[in-house]
Amino acid sequence: MALVQPALKKDDDIDDDSEYSPFYGIEKSAVLQEARCFNDRELDARRCAQVITKLLYLINQGETFTKNEATEVFFATTKLFQSKDIGLRRMVYLMIKEISPSSDEVIIVTSSLMKDMNSKTDLYRANAIRVLCRVTDGGLLGQIERYLKQAVVDKNPVVSSAALVSGIHLYQSNPEIVKRWSNEVQEAVQSKAPLVQFHGLALLHQIRQNDRLALSKLVSNLTRGSVRSPLAQCLLVRYTCQVISESGPNTQTGERPFFDFLESCLRHKTDMVIFEAARAITELNAVTNRELTAAITVLQLFLSSSKPVLRFAAVRTLNKVAMTHPLAVTSCNIDMESLISDQNRSIATLAITTLLKTGNEGSVDRLIKQITNFMSDISDEFKIVVVEAIRSLCLKFPKKYRSLMSFLSNILREEGGFEYKNAIVDSILILIREIPDAKESGLAHLCEFIEDCEFTYLSSQILHLLGNEGPKTADPSKYIRYIYNRVILENPTVRASAVSALAKFGVVVKELRPRILILLQRCLYDNDDEVRDRATLYLSFLTDGPEAVDGDAQAFLFQRLDLPLANLEASLQSYEPSERPFDLAAVPRDVKPQQQVEKKAPTSREKKAAKDASQKAAADGGASNTFEAHEKLLNSIPQFAGFGKLFKSSTPVELTEAETEYAVNLVKHVYSGHIVFQFNCTNTITEQLLENVSVVMEPIEGEDFNQVATKPLASMPCGVPGQAFVAFEKPEGACSLGKFSNTLMFNVKEVDPSTGEPIEGDDGYEDEYQLELSEVSAADYILKTGVSNFRNAWESIDSELERVDEYSLGVRESLQDAVQAVTTILGMQTCEATDVVPSNARSHTCLLAGKFLGDIQVLVRLSVGIDSQKQVAMKLAVRSEDPTVSDIIHEIINS
Repeated sequence: MALVQPALKKDDDIDDDSEYSPFYGIEKSAVLQEARCFNDRELDARRCAQVITKLLYLINQGETFTKNEATEVFFATTKLFQSKDIGLRRMVYLMIKEISPSSDEVIIVTSSLMKDMNSKTDLYRANAIRVLCRVTDGGLLGQIERYLKQAVVDKNPVVSSAALVSGIHLYQSNPEIVKRWSNEVQEAVQSKAPLVQFHGLALLHQIRQNDRLALSKLVSNLTRGSVRSPLAQCLLVRYTCQVISESGPNTQTGERPFFDFLESCLRHKTDMVIFEAARAITELNAVTNRELTAAITVLQLFLSSSKPVLRFAAVRTLNKVAMTHPLAVTSCNIDMESLISDQNRSIATLAITTLLKTGNEGSVDRLIKQITNFMSDISDEFKIVVVEAIRSLCLKFPKKYRSLMSFLSNILREEGGFEYKNAIVDSILILIREIPDAKESGLAHLCEFIEDCEFTYLSSQILHLLGNEGPKTADPSKYIRYIYNRVILENPTVRASAVSALAKFGVVVKELRPRILILLQRCLYDNDDEVRDRATLYLSFLTDGPEAVDGDAQAFLFQRLDLPLANLEASLQSYEPSERPFDLAAVPRDVKPQQQVEKKAPTSREKKAAKDASQKAAADGGASNTFEAHEKLLNSIPQFAGFGKLFKSSTPVELTEAETEYAVNLVKHVYSGHIVFQFNCTNTITEQLLENVSVVMEPIEGEDFNQVATKPLASMPCGVPGQAFVAFEKPEGACSLGKFSNTLMFNVKEVDPSTGEPIEGDDGYEDEYQLELSEVSAADYILKTGVSNFRNAWESIDSELERVDEYSLGVRESLQDAVQAVTTILGMQTCEATDVVPSNARSHTCLLAGKFLGDIQVLVRLSVGIDSQKQVAMKLAVRSEDPTVSDIIHEIINS
């Protein structure tokens, strides 16, 4: 459908040959204004269709409509049913389906859709069925079921196909109703219309998918030749493979059931069915070479097809087979060699990588020469595939490492992105590790690469390898020049890595130690403190005598540090200089939980800069929004320094709507006897400067809380985030609950736009801004902490301390939705990937772990089940070292 293209700016910089989107520059507000044309007495069908097209474009681009906007558009759209224009009517169907009216609103359009469903115009009937089934609920479905069953066997294939597709969607929400259509669906499967047969088979399989015997019977009946549609035949091949995988081979003959049908499909007249059957055979479990023979023969014929899609499909399938059965693919090597020069580089890449997996040692040099000719013509994604194939080939034929290593080094010097270069470096590292003879040449190639390497990570990785392997080579001194060049020419990160590599040479190779000392002494004058600190440390090691060099230095430089780096960093930050040296043995080995502070993406283009700034407000003086950053910030404030150890910091909760003049979110910091509320504030008004910013909190619920301290924000210019704090005292160790009203108080001064400074003589005026309510819930006292073995942890707690109860969660869309809702409420860590519910599961058990205030371990077994009416029942079993905590978990669910 043609759309009016917006007028283009006449600009000399705009290329006349450029392509412009017909939707360029449209905005939701403008389109909603245009939608008023739906209410015109004389409808312009073409204009209305264009407006609906724009609305659909906005929806598909992720634009959200408010409740009022969606309602207005919906009611305006329903008025277009009076138009007799067929094109506009189709757009109306699309609009109603996409805007998804609520159950209260859908009744308005139901009568019109039901009228169209019984229309004499087949196009109206098919579209009305699709829309009705998309927006209807279970109650209305019972009323129109009779019409849908008739439509399934309608003589018009468009109507029949629409009813079948609608049945596939409805089966997810109303399976019992759709199951009653089995006879009609079976009749549709025998239809002569290809698309009807395809959709009928898909729906029939969905109805019987949970009954293995019924599915086996379905496949048995249809494999006798009643399916004519190529699309349906492809579906039948897939369902046959499912039955084969579930049945297993015949115990007497050892043959697979229905395998003869798959082989017969290899002789089908349609390429699509032939390929589907060949691919299915190659993917069978424990497929034998005898079973593969017929499929490989068919795929080999496709390799010489004139159709690029068939060549690509065949070579990609053979590429997968070559990973497990390379000998079976060897017969296709001659045909694949001809594909190396194929115009489609995707086909050429797959062909060459397959040849690398199936070729013999004598063909390696020829293949490498052919690869070199087209490497510059393919994308990095395919280059990585080639590199991985080269690596596998080198490990398969170690004697060919020289030519393969030379190839890798040549492509390493070419242009390419990080992922591509990283794949090459990883391949060389693996070859150095697995093939001892390749070490010297591999290190030489890597040394040349870091001379021009633009990626800091790769340079550091290679320098680390040179430090470990270089001293063990026959001539270690030749690597010193490459390493020291990095100290002179690179950024601080690479320079620090180079200093560490030099030190390793000095520790291992005594003859080079005097020269290494001179180089390290030059590094003492580096302008980066990390480089200077490393040089100072290593010089100390190398000058403390032979025992220190052979003992402490060896252990420090070459032994792995078996400590979580986050724990080491936290221990170093909390260490205070004293006569007692820092002890690595005192650093905890267990992974310390970190509370990551989530960021909310900006929603307004005009205020993007201010919103981005407010996201940084959670960490004052640092970019890290971790638990440790919060702890460090709070300890630096005298009013809160005496509160003890911080137990938990929550994720931010927005207290203002998007696109308001002030952006404020709240982070709650929980101590044993206190709660500190951190308000991250950002001013988004450029003409104002806010001073003496504070938050007044009034308890609405919660008598246990007593305000003890506040810390206002002195100044808040536009776009510069800041924090205001309020602290409350509560009973020590108690799980106190409360709700608070929040008011932002501040003094407003006007800002001179030209200077950005407050206007002289303006004393400002006091103002306030009402924020959303805040709440302290029981989940705020639970810290997410996983356990490595849930079963052992569960059994380690006395079963007498277990608290079990059953609950009804009402109607839910799915078990996944129910599990997500409960885990969010409890705020605990899911264990062993049990937060993911398998598809079509009727029951599921989710394992949760956490620590309650006071470091009390608490474990939860959450068992949920769903019936045919989507009613969800839940059994909650809780074990904790303190039975009171178990009761609190149940109280959270009850509330």
